[in-house]
Amino acid sequence: MTHKRHSFSGSVGFVLAAAGSAVGLGNIWRFPYLAAKDGGGLFLIVYLILAITFGYTLLISEVSIGRLTKQSPLTAYNKAKPGKIWKGLGILACIVPFIIMPYYCAIGGWVLKYTTAYVSGGITKVSGSKGFENFFGSFIGHPWWPIVFTVIFILATSFVVYKGVNAGIERMSKVLMPILLVLIIGIAIFALTIHGDEGTGIDGIKTYLIPNFKGLTVTKFMGVVSDAMGQLFYSISVAMGIMIAYGSYLKDKDNLVSSVNKIEIFDTLVAFLAGAMIIPAVVAFMGPEKMQATAGPSLMFNALPEVFSEMGTPGLIVGAIFFVTVLFAALTSSISILEAVVSSLMDKFKWSRKKAVVVETAIALLLGIVVCLGFVEGSPFNFKNLTLPNGSKGAQMLDIFDYVSNSILMPIVAIGTCIFVGWVIKTKVIEDEATRNGEKFGRRHMYRVMVKFIAPILLAILLLVSAFGIDFGV
Repeated sequence: MTHKRHSFSGSVGFVLAAAGSAVGLGNIWRFPYLAAKDGGGLFLIVYLILAITFGYTLLISEVSIGRLTKQSPLTAYNKAKPGKIWKGLGILACIVPFIIMPYYCAIGGWVLKYTTAYVSGGITKVSGSKGFENFFGSFIGHPWWPIVFTVIFILATSFVVYKGVNAGIERMSKVLMPILLVLIIGIAIFALTIHGDEGTGIDGIKTYLIPNFKGLTVTKFMGVVSDAMGQLFYSISVAMGIMIAYGSYLKDKDNLVSSVNKIEIFDTLVAFLAGAMIIPAVVAFMGPEKMQATAGPSLMFNALPEVFSEMGTPGLIVGAIFFVTVLFAALTSSISILEAVVSSLMDKFKWSRKKAVVVETAIALLLGIVVCLGFVEGSPFNFKNLTLPNGSKGAQMLDIFDYVSNSILMPIVAIGTCIFVGWVIKTKVIEDEATRNGEKFGRRHMYRVMVKFIAPILLAILLLVSAFGIDFGV
């Protein structure tokens, strides 16, 4: 059975859908933590430089490969250059979103739980110095409530993807992304007005924006570079097959270079605003030290609810708006993750969209349940004292899925893409595709150097650090 490949109605739909993919949980909980940990403005400067060089190189490469081949990640590489090794790279590029989908939706279920708790007023029952920590721990350790919320989140994601590129992904992105941006800006402005026990929102924004060079050494600076480079994977959705899939839906007449530039700007802006809405509030109520000590899920599900609680009644309203915002961000990203897999199944096996969505949803549901049970005491999927090869201790199923996809496969796929573009099909192919309508490729020379030499070296270092914990002075 053949299927007609749909396209975004125009560059606006593509940009909003791609930006929706890029703007996800990584921007909202990981970016602010890293910025606070790595010297505030110093991290921002390094991140910005990497975004317009390293990130841009990977982003425009993947979008161009997608539009050039009109194929999903599973089949695009082999179509551009037939060969077993490139067919294998396509398989790896498809496996990444396949692995990410279950645990990302499990976290999306956590966000949905907190959203309903704030909107319904149920969060007001939490109290005590360890109240929110216990609230979060009790929830994820429950044998079936996390599964319920994960299932709801996955089904909502699947419904949008089932509706297709135009009626589903593009339409949803055009609604959610403007709302998301307005909500983030609103919370960021409100955060500046906060007065807490440890300072004000203005103190927090200073911590965020002003570069802190105190105690900076070459080793610490390399740590900042490593963190910023790793964050770019989360932020711009590269090495997940997503941008290849979305690029395949971009019309030939649309300005590819301009679209990529807009995605780059939109994502960087939202990542910056995420820090601006979180860091001032946490610093005002907890101080910069606790902000720097708070990482990952604990920032969103423990520290921030504690901050909202300190605000009193207004905190309930801000908390509800915040988690609705995060829910929108999580949903737009999960949609893109699922689409990368669904489009691959459609292109490879000539399945209908309905069949591809149903099959992948069923698999994601089963694996999502496994991820949820990983936090349940006594479950066969609950691992205690498990240490990963990179040195991370206490890993659960979610951490294992995340380690395999983000620490191993994504750097490998990105390295493979750089070699594929820079040395196999050559950069001219990408340049010609990006400028097929006579557009200007303003960063052409930088792109050639980055994709051939600098990006592969940086990625190899990132792989060794993230996958195996090798120091390198980082």
